[in-house]
Amino acid sequence: MAESSAPLDNRARASYQALSIPQSPSMSIQTTTVGSYPVPDWLSALPSEQAVIDATRVVFDTQRQAGIDLPTDGELYRFDVNHPDTNGMIEYFVHKLGGIDSRVGREDTAAFRAKHEMAFRSKPAAVVRGPITEGVLNLAEDCSRAGKVAGGPFKFTLTSPYMLARTLLDTHYHDFAALNMAIADALAAQAADLVCDCVQVDEANIPGNPADAPIAAAGINRVLDAVKGQKAVHFCFGNYGGQTIQKGEWSALITFLNSLRADHLVLELAHRPAADLDALKELDPKIGVGLGVVDIKVNHIESADEIAHRIEAAEKKLGAGRVKFIHPDCGFWMLKRSIADRKIEALAKGRDQFEGR
Repeated sequence: MAESSAPLDNRARASYQALSIPQSPSMSIQTTTVGSYPVPDWLSALPSEQAVIDATRVVFDTQRQAGIDLPTDGELYRFDVNHPDTNGMIEYFVHKLGGIDSRVGREDTAAFRAKHEMAFRSKPAAVVRGPITEGVLNLAEDCSRAGKVAGGPFKFTLTSPYMLARTLLDTHYHDFAALNMAIADALAAQAADLVCDCVQVDEANIPGNPADAPIAAAGINRVLDAVKGQKAVHFCFGNYGGQTIQKGEWSALITFLNSLRADHLVLELAHRPAADLDALKELDPKIGVGLGVVDIKVNHIESADEIAHRIEAAEKKLGAGRVKFIHPDCGFWMLKRSIADRKIEALAKGRDQFEGR
């Protein structure tokens, strides 16, 4: 980082020390989104650096105008016109880290397919051939670019080390726990320089693999400990083309969730059985509950009544004041903008109705 930019960056960072998300006095529950937003057609048609910035501004403004308190940048910082699926959740990170080779050959693919736990992928995202370093990943720059057009408080997201590790063929460490922590160290170094109101770590794999919870928690906590502001972790059971990939239930993950050094969790619950709320009664009270109240796997637009009812049902089971955020179950990347925008509006209106505004 150039010395000439340091004073400005330091002033910006100072404004986020001891951070709390701004709240209206009448609102005890904040609205937020999880991460991705449908890529605007015009960005895909004419991609450029300026177009990404313009699209990011539109995504922020769309959420703020709908009443979202803590919006995201739509994860457009990792937009790649040649890789629109999953919005770069894996490849953007692993292809930039040092020690990881994005070139995958026939033998690499065969070796990866022999790993039965990754049967949902036909080939590895990349191959680990040496010690993992930060490489050319620069999340601080990505976050700064978003912050310049955010227009207020915002959340920045990155993928969990465990989830990234699961997609790789490891020919260097030969130890999954070591691979997980090597990635965590690289991401933690990046997370330490993120200037935003909240950093969210995304993990969509561990809900279906609870036996790996200690490994996943170690890596996620390494990243969380580096974050300067609010810390969140998002968990879902998969969202690939609107499909649930992981089978499982929240009850098997409570000990794991309580081990995380997060301020709040961002949980898929709208597309889940009602009984999942019962398991969350055992969640440590010092960890805030982020309640998924919008189902992103269907085109149905929730009404304000539906949203308010879901909040009320959760507060009855978990206790008044336990729900700190409401949000969609996951990102909006696979929906049409017209659907996503109406779901976002319903989210805010439902919160307002519950709060009596």
